Amino acid sequence: MDNRPAVKPPVSGSAVSRYSVAALQHRYGSRWRWYALLTVMVTTMATVLSATSINVALADIMVTFNLSQGEVHWLATGYLAAMTVSMLCATWVLDHVGIRRATLISVLLFSVASVVGGLSQHTGQLLVSRLVLGALAGLMQPMSIFLVFRVFPPQQRGTVLGFYGFGIVLAPALGPVIGGFLVDYFSWRYVFYAPVPVTLMAAVLAWYFLPVKGPREQRYRFDFVGCALLSAVLVISLYMLNDLQYHPLWTARSIILLGLSLVSLVAFVVYERWVAHPLLNLALLFRRQFLYASCGALGLGLTMYGTTYLIPVFSQTALAYTPTDAGLLMLPAGVVLGATLLLGSRLTDIMLSRNLLLAGMVLVVVSALFFSQSAVGTSFVYLATCAVVSRLGMGLLLPSVSTGALNQLSPDELSDGSATISFVRQVGGAYGINIIALLITKTEGVSAQLLPLSEFSIAWLFMAVALIAMLLPVSRLRN
Repeated sequence: MDNRPAVKPPVSGSAVSRYSVAALQHRYGSRWRWYALLTVMVTTMATVLSATSINVALADIMVTFNLSQGEVHWLATGYLAAMTVSMLCATWVLDHVGIRRATLISVLLFSVASVVGGLSQHTGQLLVSRLVLGALAGLMQPMSIFLVFRVFPPQQRGTVLGFYGFGIVLAPALGPVIGGFLVDYFSWRYVFYAPVPVTLMAAVLAWYFLPVKGPREQRYRFDFVGCALLSAVLVISLYMLNDLQYHPLWTARSIILLGLSLVSLVAFVVYERWVAHPLLNLALLFRRQFLYASCGALGLGLTMYGTTYLIPVFSQTALAYTPTDAGLLMLPAGVVLGATLLLGSRLTDIMLSRNLLLAGMVLVVVSALFFSQSAVGTSFVYLATCAVVSRLGMGLLLPSVSTGALNQLSPDELSDGSATISFVRQVGGAYGINIIALLITKTEGVSAQLLPLSEFSIAWLFMAVALIAMLLPVSRLRN
């Protein structure tokens, strides 16, 4: 029986009429929104695959370009920093370009940048390609969350986020395994090529299932000043953290960099509070409940990107694992994350987001503490179990962060809210990876072959302490 709504398709044959929401609903019926969900899932898979699979290739890239651990981590940090800025541009892009055109352009450019990265002949070209990939990924991820919250009713959003989360889960689960195989049997360059088939598939799906932009009453200018100030904050502060490997914090050089980053931050906050259409809606962060949920997003970013970076680097540079073994270490955790995410998504429809956030953060803390006790003879099973526990926690964090933050917003605030909560998550990842890299490279060179395990223990303890500090504000979330 045909259950499609009795909506007549527009008479005009223009792209606007053929791909309007009404036309897509008429063409595909109630299934259309699930097709649209599949589309944004695939785009997310491509971006997360690119962000996570490179971690198992860092050791080989260090050899190819003669880089230190403190230098090569910029391939991960730079990607996340570019994502952090561009995520805040997503609202303007949604309002002026629309999700259909923006997704098509982004995934095609993502494919080109991936190929350019794989063909890189020097460090600068490699880093620029990663920055471009991060910027494009930052545009695509908030659009995905915006679409979920726009086309599905509130009582289904938790369940829908569970299905959408497979795009985030499947890539980290398979990315290190695929990346390790490609590095061992081909070259690290194929890690860059791996997302291309996924992005091309996303382009085809976007052409068929994503709607064109609807009419908008008022257009507004892009916040170029805010974007420049935020970029300055991130670049200067992240550079300062990296520079601490060579210059202590109390030197004039570090003090100047810290001062410049603080001045840029103050200028950004003042300007964003004044401008009519800010890059970052700071008013949301001044709402207590949204701020408490943002603390959960900060912890999620540290957990998601920190562990995905630290586990492969830890296993390869401290325990002498091959890239393939390092990838396989993450595989059971990825499978468990998928199952937990489905359960966590269903629970967000019937339980308080606060309780799920607290449970997830405690599990990650336990995992980090057990990782910190690893020794040279620690078994593969022990390490894989620690990774599984961390992914159990992440499976509860992923859906509850979004529902805890966005369910309290009005429909008009969803685009700003999704961009802001994604921004906070990326801040946690970018700064978390940078601090972790600083902690594990302070004594680089002590061993000719492997980094000392004590440095990794400190990094794991930092992650545990940081998450413990976030438990208090998260516990005050009410929604």
